[in-house]
Amino acid sequence: MRYNSQDELSRRQFMIDNARNLLGVSVAPMLGASLATQAYAKNSTNQNPAQSVIFLNMEGGMSHLDTFDIKSGNKQVNSIKTSIPGYQVADYLPETAKIMKECTVINSMTSKVGAHPQGQYLLHKSYTPLGTITHPSLGSWITREAGRNNEELPGYVAIGTSAGRTGGGWMGANYSAALVGRPQEGLKNVDRFHSVSEEDFDMRLKIADKLNAKFHNNYATSEVKGYAGLFDEAVKVMKSDDLSAFDLSEESQSMRDAYGSTNFGQGCLLARRLVEVGVRFVEVSLGGWDTHYDNFTGVKGRAAELDKAYAQLISDLKSKGLLDSTLVVLASEFGRGPVQPELNDGRSHHAAAFTCMMAGGGVNKGMVYGKTNKTAMKVESNPVTLYDFNSTIAYALGVDSHKVVYSPSKRPFRIAGPDKEKGKPVTQIFS
Repeated sequence: MRYNSQDELSRRQFMIDNARNLLGVSVAPMLGASLATQAYAKNSTNQNPAQSVIFLNMEGGMSHLDTFDIKSGNKQVNSIKTSIPGYQVADYLPETAKIMKECTVINSMTSKVGAHPQGQYLLHKSYTPLGTITHPSLGSWITREAGRNNEELPGYVAIGTSAGRTGGGWMGANYSAALVGRPQEGLKNVDRFHSVSEEDFDMRLKIADKLNAKFHNNYATSEVKGYAGLFDEAVKVMKSDDLSAFDLSEESQSMRDAYGSTNFGQGCLLARRLVEVGVRFVEVSLGGWDTHYDNFTGVKGRAAELDKAYAQLISDLKSKGLLDSTLVVLASEFGRGPVQPELNDGRSHHAAAFTCMMAGGGVNKGMVYGKTNKTAMKVESNPVTLYDFNSTIAYALGVDSHKVVYSPSKRPFRIAGPDKEKGKPVTQIFS
């Protein structure tokens, strides 16, 4: 049997359809990293690894110029003081300004990829797209190498993002994210169909096991093995007491309001609930940052949505004693360029310099790392590539980003990216 990584989604759908017809249940959410049980990498130099990651993806190229790296020449954005002495942000980030003392700002991000699909691919996977293979996402890597904190729940959950960016690639569908569309609706299809009793369900499960056994023995590839425990894992998730973490109705209305009523705000609240019960890696996406036209109106709107949710998430994690063990990442695929008056002051893509942030998870508090020039178009000190950035996330969790793992086709890969890039953790931002 020959495995083609491009068939991952069709294989996933095949398994979903079989489960629905035979068992009377949809196991789509469990076709994620819930099968990953690898232990921590032994050769990490980080002695105090974080336990979870919340990865906030600012999809579309967030304008660093109008948010976290404001220069004196920018006359269209007012800046305000933050809780980091001498550091300012845009005035439409007032709540974020208050909690900046918990963050490390990396103002020296740089990339050579200035297109959205390729940039998002690089951000998520530490590789550029190839026609011959699909690379696993960072969440897949982390869950595979660090293992699960909670054996009954998926190790990797993605909220409001695409399966393509959060897929397991050559690692297989068992390392893909469990997808949540609207956070208010939680994890769908985790109950038996009303017409299927528990007794009937158990009987169907035994039939499925018998039907699968011969196939698994005849085709003992790594991909097929990845599906072998699927139904057992599905049942485990369905019966878990921690499944209620996906139900936002258990939160008070005042807490839900504090995060904001948007999908992103509620996604951040859901992310906090998931790391509380041991989900290893949670991604939440906020799109709309592609401000080619009327940049300042667009950024102001997106920033307002980000501001409320991000500040509340950091404050909430801290108050619950979870911030030190949870790395909160705020990232975008690139930044924006000079104002274009002919496009109603829009800004084009700019990959040479942009801003990302980290908080919690052992990173320094109130630190600004790296610097751009007076126009914020070029990095002047401490450049950080996306390969370095992802290596730093791995380092925070005690995972060796340089460890080589071989794909089914025996090709070597690592979190740090290919040999010619090979990112290095920015250890200077850790205490």
